[in-house]
Amino acid sequence: MYLRHCPSRENAAVHIKRVKMNLPPDGYVGIMVITDKQFGNMELYFGKKEKELPAVPQQLSLF
Repeated sequence: MYLRHCPSRENAAVHIKRVKMNLPPDGYVGIMVITDKQFGNMELYFGKKEKELPAVPQQLSLF
């Protein structure tokens, strides 16, 4: 699985177009677009012991 952050749907469309133009002759390519909020709500499990998640850093806004 490969992941690429795109700040907008328009930006994602550019990358999707590039992938479609370079599809391999064999194999499988899937593209899934999710929002930042959906990604942030993802739950990942590694083993059975629960671990506290690291603090989420605040995003920097430039004006």
